[in-house]
Amino acid sequence: MFLSLLLLLSVFVIKPALANPACAVCTIAVGASLEIARRLGVDDSVVGVWAGAFLALLGYWTIKWFDRKNWNFYGRDFVLLALSVAMIGFVYIGQLTYHSEVIGVFYLDPFLFSTILGAVVLVLSARFYQWMKAKNGGHAHFPFEKVVVPVAALVLTSFYFYYYPICQQVGEELYSF
Repeated sequence: MFLSLLLLLSVFVIKPALANPACAVCTIAVGASLEIARRLGVDDSVVGVWAGAFLALLGYWTIKWFDRKNWNFYGRDFVLLALSVAMIGFVYIGQLTYHSEVIGVFYLDPFLFSTILGAVVLVLSARFYQWMKAKNGGHAHFPFEKVVVPVAALVLTSFYFYYYPICQQVGEELYSF
């Protein structure tokens, strides 16, 4: 009886929910799993991809918080996302040593490169989902497509870095013949 009354009263309290591209539970789960993956021996370039996506999600939540406070300034979204991804240095400051390598045309740390790439992959895959949804008349093609597209893009990037790692140990040869 009490449960029925509680459910009935909750109907009057419920507010309409706005759709967010990032679930708070998923954000926390990714953040917690990063340290577990490092302890299990997963390559730092794979962890970096997911760390970049996690920090991009934190930047997204910061943007939403700024929207609620009505704090607007020129270039706000870019600055907040860049600052959130730049926080990777504080997360693993005592656990990683910075060593630059040539990666394509860039000369930077492989973990930092994979972190930036993970953030870019997440943002571009979210935009790709929005484009696909607009082409389909404003509707998703299948349930949970908003989640599947970014996660699939991050998984494919992780598989690539797992089979072709860019994070080599100092003194370890890149190629063995």
